[in-house]
Amino acid sequence: MISLYVLLAGGAYAQDPMPGVTFLDTLRGGGLGPEMVVIPAGSFQMGDVSSPDRESDEQPVHLVTIPQPFAVSRFEITFDDYGRFAESNEVEDEGWGRGPRPVINVSWNEARSYAAWLSSQTGYRYRLLSEAEWEYAARAGSKARYSWGDTIGRNKANCWRQDCGDPFEFTAPVGSFEPNAFGLYDMHGNVAEWVEDCWNFHYRRAPSDGSAWLKGNCSWRGIRGGSWIMYPGYLRSADRGSHPTDRRERTIGFRVARTLP
Repeated sequence: MISLYVLLAGGAYAQDPMPGVTFLDTLRGGGLGPEMVVIPAGSFQMGDVSSPDRESDEQPVHLVTIPQPFAVSRFEITFDDYGRFAESNEVEDEGWGRGPRPVINVSWNEARSYAAWLSSQTGYRYRLLSEAEWEYAARAGSKARYSWGDTIGRNKANCWRQDCGDPFEFTAPVGSFEPNAFGLYDMHGNVAEWVEDCWNFHYRRAPSDGSAWLKGNCSWRGIRGGSWIMYPGYLRSADRGSHPTDRRERTIGFRVARTLP
């Protein structure tokens, strides 16, 4: 059974963080930050290891070692989460609803500002995930196209029309589908997610330690996971994309990571 800890701002764990433990940090301004889950250290093969026709930007497949546990927001950041940082009406919801839906129309710059705000509110280091961390967290030990296998199945994610067999026309409230083995929801579909890395068209000379790749085209940053408007192939764990750092899209949101002490 997963334990839940509420941590006081600037406080400490009652015990060492263990993989699967979830927690919420208290905000100095009142309320709680997003629910976080501890992801274990480990190694994996990053890139497209499961498709016969591999995309060039997912090559070469390379070993990445995540040296220490880290925490990831269990859900995509929602309008409720983001509303504690910025006035809710500052972000367009396209008329689909706010509350527990993933925040959309947020640029990479704004996503990073939210993470910096969480850091100032809690005394801990919040940030965007690196591409390697994101894929490691999405795979959750799987070498298949998706965390559950090589076929999209039905009602496992939110994607284009009826391709995923889900009932949602646009975004879905977070947590509408089953989590992966790490306890993370919506790593495939719903909204694509900003990551920290600068954009590169390949993995040659990419970091192997799980850190963000901060060389390349840094006016464009990575997005991962696919969205509600995309075909299943774009929801694969290995699939990659990018956008300019100031771009706002109704298909893009984000989640955050937290470095553990």
